[in-house]
Amino acid sequence: MGHSPSGPEEDVATERCRASDSESPEGAEAALHKGAVERLSSLLEADLGFHGANGRFATHGWHPFPAKFPPQLPQFFIEHLSEPGQTVLDPMLGSGTTLVEAQRLGRKAIGCDIDPLARMIAAAKLTPLDAIDALKTGRAVLERARKDYWSRRGALEDDRLGRFDEKTRDFLDYWFPEDRQLELVALLRQIEEVENSSMRRFLQVVFSSTIIAKSGGVSLARDLAHTRPHRVLDKPTPSAFVAFEKRLNANVAPGCAAPAQSGARILAASAADTALPPASVDLVVTSPPYANNAIDYMRAHKFSLVWFGWTIDDLTDIRKSYLGHDALAGESAISLPERCEKTLVELAQLDERKAHVLRRYFCEMSGVLGEMHRVLRPGGSAVVVVGTSTLRGMDVETHKALAAVGESEGFACAGIGVRQLDRDKRMMPARWGDSRQSQIEQRMHEEYAIGLVKP
Repeated sequence: MGHSPSGPEEDVATERCRASDSESPEGAEAALHKGAVERLSSLLEADLGFHGANGRFATHGWHPFPAKFPPQLPQFFIEHLSEPGQTVLDPMLGSGTTLVEAQRLGRKAIGCDIDPLARMIAAAKLTPLDAIDALKTGRAVLERARKDYWSRRGALEDDRLGRFDEKTRDFLDYWFPEDRQLELVALLRQIEEVENSSMRRFLQVVFSSTIIAKSGGVSLARDLAHTRPHRVLDKPTPSAFVAFEKRLNANVAPGCAAPAQSGARILAASAADTALPPASVDLVVTSPPYANNAIDYMRAHKFSLVWFGWTIDDLTDIRKSYLGHDALAGESAISLPERCEKTLVELAQLDERKAHVLRRYFCEMSGVLGEMHRVLRPGGSAVVVVGTSTLRGMDVETHKALAAVGESEGFACAGIGVRQLDRDKRMMPARWGDSRQSQIEQRMHEEYAIGLVKP
């Protein structure tokens, strides 16, 4: 990669030599820990921007997802902080970028997320499929769906009316033109008939990407891929059949295949309660959500998930469990580091409600970092990529607060790396007008990689 003078094997070997020179087991452990901290500290000084790098290789471009970090970022840390065959965890897996890179580099990949769409996308991206079979199956689904649309519209209409509860149907009627709904029902019925579960999941991801799209999409929502949808009645919506075929062809194009090896584990679990055995993970690379719910994933994801059987009420309940959700309920009474308390006092003078929500975020992240510490082996590292937030004009310096929380949970902080964001590629919430001084713009121009080591 050109960012470090030595590879992972050399780094690990050097640490073992240092440990063997120690006179006691305690000295060996101390030497290993010191070496791990020094190595991670050095890595955090590298250029972590990866501007201009291609981020659409393998399956990384299969489905839009807001605020994805470039695959080169987890790749860099995985290559230098783990060895083939070791276990890499992302407890907030998002669209699975870390897991795809871990699997591609010969590591065992484990990911957790409570978001059903995130799990579906990641599972599809990690499952090898024959591209020719996927293309043939997808085209057959498309052909049958088109035939049903023109010859069985009555059956499709009955299905549309009977498939969803009243609140979910009202949601669909508000956001989707009737013709697009019938096209999507026609596609969905045919996808549901595909017997192979891996192939079916792949086609569900193709289906979802016709709805959550960087440009357009088949709903009346604009900026859906940025999680800030608003309805535009005169928005031209492409045929779902045309959009499906386009995404299908893109996902089976050369160079867009899932990693050859399989076996990644994806868990429907909270990042604070993974249920993994203690000391069973060698490396954690993850990216928590922004504080104060700056990117509202479920606000967009429900546009796809309702088609797969989730009701609006189901998804509202899941959203309330998101880390960083802006509800006032659920604050923990745990003790926070002085750094966090000082920030909260200053913010409360400006806005008590936002301070309350930020406290909840810090407390929840304390549980997440404590769980990372529990599942990591001694000497293992965690890289936590996080953005800061500007609340009521105050930069709450989330990265420094979480570094302090990590130390309170037993980690040694090796440092904090800074990376400049490429807004044109990272699908940040849209900017309106010519101003570059909006709150979103101010708080999302860079992010930070917190390096933590378990003693």
